[in-house]
Amino acid sequence: MSRIKTVMSSLKDNGKSALIPYITGGDPEPGLTVELMHALVDAGADIIELGVPFSDPMADGPVIQLACERALKHNVSLIDIFSMVTAFRSQNSSTPVVLMGYLNPIEKMGYSTFTKCAAEAGVDGVLVVDLPPEEGHGFLLEMKTNKLDSVYLIAPTTTEDRIKAICDASSGYVYYVSVKGVTGSASIDVASVAKMLTVIREKSDIPVGVGFGIKDAESAKAVSNVADGVIVGSVIVNTIAENVGDHAAIISKVSSLVSSMRKAMDA
Repeated sequence: MSRIKTVMSSLKDNGKSALIPYITGGDPEPGLTVELMHALVDAGADIIELGVPFSDPMADGPVIQLACERALKHNVSLIDIFSMVTAFRSQNSSTPVVLMGYLNPIEKMGYSTFTKCAAEAGVDGVLVVDLPPEEGHGFLLEMKTNKLDSVYLIAPTTTEDRIKAICDASSGYVYYVSVKGVTGSASIDVASVAKMLTVIREKSDIPVGVGFGIKDAESAKAVSNVADGVIVGSVIVNTIAENVGDHAAIISKVSSLVSSMRKAMDA
């Protein structure tokens, strides 16, 4: 059983939802990322989504776009991301790490090389925003060969037939985008989310993580009542942006934010 499936199964057995924070690798500078990953775990994260910086992150709003720009100023590449995961794994062998990014850097590296390097570094899953399962057969084959979980997106506009196909192609969990728009663009409507999760669960028993629009402990708690995972990105990345240049403040404030969500979800 993969690390992701182990964590999700254990949480389900204990009546809890996974807390899945997102940070962009190398933001605000490469030397802070691994320390920040450990701080997220200490604050209550169950799975970490680590963003691969890209020059045109089309699904992301200004907050994460700027995070990519800050990382790319340091020329952070896929190889650097793998090195960060390797360093994290030297002290943490249990917390799953999911890479989240776009197809271009993976295409340039090649599917086989990418998946082998990811597995060797200790990556558990990959979410490629702009690679739908219908076009990803070669990538999926390499992912399965290297025992990596494939995480796909479901949107509010996704049809029921396609929901089934996406769930069938996914492993670990699926990512339900709770709002129409880019990251950080809107507040979440939990009632609408719950309705859509019912539809998804009629098609598959794969765990469902919900992201976009979760901004604080209250919204994290509300989503945890209906979802298997609570995915939090822009509010964390914005906290980093507000404290660029002060490493201690970044660690402290991000930890406090994530801890408040964990406590609310477990209450």
